[in-house]
Formats: sequence, structure tokens, C-alpha cells
Amino acid sequence: MKRRHILVLAAALAAAARPSPEAARAAGKVKVFILVGQSNMQGKASLRTLDHQIKAERTRKQFAHLHDGKGNYLVRDDVFINFLDRHGKLEVGYGSKGRFGPELGFGWTVGDALDEPVLIIKAAYGGRSLFRDFRSPSAGLPDEAYLHKELERARKRKPETTLDDVKKMYGFAYRDMLGEVSNVRRNYQTLFPELQGKELELAGMVWFQGWNDMINADYSAAYTENLVHFIKDVRKDLGAPNLPFVIGQLGVGGPYQGDDPAKDKKEVFKANQAAAADWPEFKGNVAVVRTDQYWDPVAAEAYKVWREDIDAWRHHGDDFAYHYLGSPKIIYEIGEAFGKKMLDLLGKSAK
Repeated sequence: MKRRHILVLAAALAAAARPSPEAARAAGKVKVFILVGQSNMQGKASLRTLDHQIKAERTRKQFAHLHDGKGNYLVRDDVFINFLDRHGKLEVGYGSKGRFGPELGFGWTVGDALDEPVLIIKAAYGGRSLFRDFRSPSAGLPDEAYLHKELERARKRKPETTLDDVKKMYGFAYRDMLGEVSNVRRNYQTLFPELQGKELELAGMVWFQGWNDMINADYSAAYTENLVHFIKDVRKDLGAPNLPFVIGQLGVGGPYQGDDPAKDKKEVFKANQAAAADWPEFKGNVAVVRTDQYWDPVAAEAYKVWREDIDAWRHHGDDFAYHYLGSPKIIYEIGEAFGKKMLDLLGKSAK
């Protein structure tokens, strides 16, 4: 047999032995991403507003991929999500009731870029601070003087409060988060029958939290140190020492327009958030996304007079400023940015 024929035959046999893309996908791992935070990670983007924005001239192109052209929203068959007591294939609505969060833009972005199926575990709870609620083990407790002051304040509301009661509140959301992740990792084949027989691989975490720390000077001053502890502890407790980590920097209100950010508590806090990514051991595996760049000036203008014509306002948003106006445009772009930054950390490109 001539050499050319041998090579052609060998190539044909190799092609026949190579699994199809579908078979390779079925046999591969599932990339798991953990999305953690407080109310803006829960998701406040209004579906009522999205119903308008998928048709509006200014935004319809941005959201064209989310629906079938008739307003029926699409469901991803390669991206799965667990959010507290809800689980299934990714679609709109995995935020607060009638809303979505960053998981939507994130899931579409990483789902399009990765060959493997994607599983999002979202652990988000409204009104939680890093200083107390998400405080991780290596951060320890505040000093006794601070705890006793907190005890005095607590006893004004509930006289029977003990010091142990105060101490137990530290880290409860961190423990809840680990419990959520553990539950899904343990039961994913029941929760998601499509993933039976596949192996989970922790691929990254996104942290989007900050309001409750920003409004408290003590919490804000300690934020960098507490976030460094959080990242280290998460990696240790999840058994993923270099887990890629994206920090969503607080951005409500948009980019700073003043003259002295050092005197603006929000800007000081944002700097404290970003500083955690500069920790030497985090180089190349922790990154920051500035969410203020996605603030929508059009929605912000409409918000100023929302009480005068609430129906007109709901074409742009459907919540307060601290929830990014409940704007689908803003929240989707933030989630998309989280996805792109995560792909950067993974050495992948967004499509």
C-alpha cells in the first residue's frame, strides 16, 4: 500500500475513534462557578422592565439572544443553576421574585465560551456584611471591647441577648454559603439529572457585596483585610487553593464625579474593595470588575421623577438606586463583565 494511502487510512481511523463533540461534552467535567453576595447578587433586575427593553430601540439588540423573537425567553440546555431552593436550567427569573441577577449575563457569557456544561451555585442573601455575617474563620472576632459595645446595642432591642449570641452571628452567612455549596456538590446528580455521571470541577467564584459595609465606617476600614481572609478561607474550605476569584466592586451611582475621592465614603470603600486584589499571592488569580462603568444615565434620569409617571419609569428600571435601579441593562452588563473577567482568569476568550 502506498504511503499516501496509509496516511489517509490512519487519519480516517483516528477520526472514527475520536468522540463527537456531543460525546466529548457528555463525558467531560462540569465547570462549577459560585456566585456569592448580598441583594445585588440576589438580583433585582425587573422582568417587567426587561419585557419592554427586549423591544425598545435602545436595548433590543443587546437582549436579542435571550428570546425567540416573539418575546418567549430561551432556556440554556448547557448551563444549570442552583439558587437556594430553586434549581434548573438557566433562564430569566433566578433572582428575587420577578427579577434576575448577574447570573444571567454571567451564565450566557461563560456558557458560550466553554465546551463543558456549566453549573452556577448562587448563595446570596440580602442585607449581609462582610465584617460580621460573611466573616470567615481566619479573620477571627473583633476585640472584646467592640463585642461588648455590640452586646449593649443588642440588649436595647432584646434584653436577654448574651455575649455568645453576639459571637454566633459572626460568620453565619459564610457558613450558610459553604452549606449551599456542599449540598449542591453532594446532590447535583439528583438536582440536575442531565449531569448524572459527570464530574464537578470548581472553576471560579464571583463576589458581589458591599453596601452594608460601605455605610459603616468601621466595617469599611476593615474590608480589605476581611476580604483577603475570605478569599484564603474559601479556597481552603473548598479545597481549591488557586480558585479564580472575581471581586465585583460596588458601583451604584456610576463613576465618581467629585473632586476628592478620599473624602467620599463610597469611593474610599471602593478603593478598600479593590485593594484586596493587590495582595501579592493573588496575582493572576484575583481580579476586580468596576461595576460603576455600567451605570445607565438614561435610567438614572428617569429615576429622578419616577413618582410622577411610574409606568414610564418602569421602561428603564424598577427599584431603588442601591439596587442599580432594578435595571436589566445594568445588571445584565455587570453579569456579562463578571463572565468575561472570569474567562480571562481561566485563560479563555469570550465569544
